[in-house]
Amino acid sequence: MDKKREIKSENMATLAGGCFWCVKADFEKLSGVIKVVSGYAGGEGKNPIYESYAQMGYIEAVQIHYDPKKITYKKLLDHFWRHINPTDAGGQFADRGTEHSSAIFYSDDKQRQIAEKSKQALEKSGKFNKPVATELIKLTKFYPAEEYHQDYDAQNPEIYNHYRFWSGRDQTINKLWGDTKGLQSIFPIKSNKPKPADATLKKRITPLQYEVTQQCSTEEPFNNEYWDNKQDGIYVDIVSGAPLFSSLDKYDSGTGWPSFTKPLEPRNMVEKEDREYYISQTEIRSKKQIPI
Repeated sequence: MDKKREIKSENMATLAGGCFWCVKADFEKLSGVIKVVSGYAGGEGKNPIYESYAQMGYIEAVQIHYDPKKITYKKLLDHFWRHINPTDAGGQFADRGTEHSSAIFYSDDKQRQIAEKSKQALEKSGKFNKPVATELIKLTKFYPAEEYHQDYDAQNPEIYNHYRFWSGRDQTINKLWGDTKGLQSIFPIKSNKPKPADATLKKRITPLQYEVTQQCSTEEPFNNEYWDNKQDGIYVDIVSGAPLFSSLDKYDSGTGWPSFTKPLEPRNMVEKEDREYYISQTEIRSKKQIPI
């Protein structure tokens, strides 16, 4: 089934500015914005999913439903420019690649004309010593992203806040524009979500993940998911989602397990002495979910 959304130019704007979690969070605070939907735009083929959208040529984008009596399309674009790096042609902030590039998807000539004037005004302002790289693209398709991507900042505040800080988004915007209201907190927001029941947990994670997180088991060295992983990102507790380590602090210890010089957020960790093999060693565990 084609999930293409109906385009209503009079009350909908489609914009791409890197991670759609962040763009969504930046726009939903505006007066006159009704809702913001995270999704994929600009590619080929039907029904892209998170695992395939980049290969299909789609870009992470948001559709902003707004009340034109309270806020104009031009005002939305003004807000958009001040929450991205318009001169970055290779992505946005820590997220690299075309799938994370900035773009204005116009749905009709009226939106195109407003977008062109807005971009020209920015280029003539002398604000940047590089050309504005944000593309203006005719909107043909927009597909909402998976449900777990919608309202991600509210549903997973700890992961979102750490991701946003790690990405350098607010730090870069602050340097570029100098008029932001302050950076997102680097500290996690406390979550009141209870730990899932054991039966529920067994359905959510793999048997090995259950053994490691709940029964103090250990993955095999050189034969586990992340020991030689070189992708940028944040390592989180598979059960609670609590941020534990950053790839910026990862190093090759030669042990066959992922190793880090320091935790991302010490308050999410706990140390426990282990004498199981007749020697004293200190284990670092996720404070929230692993039995102490």
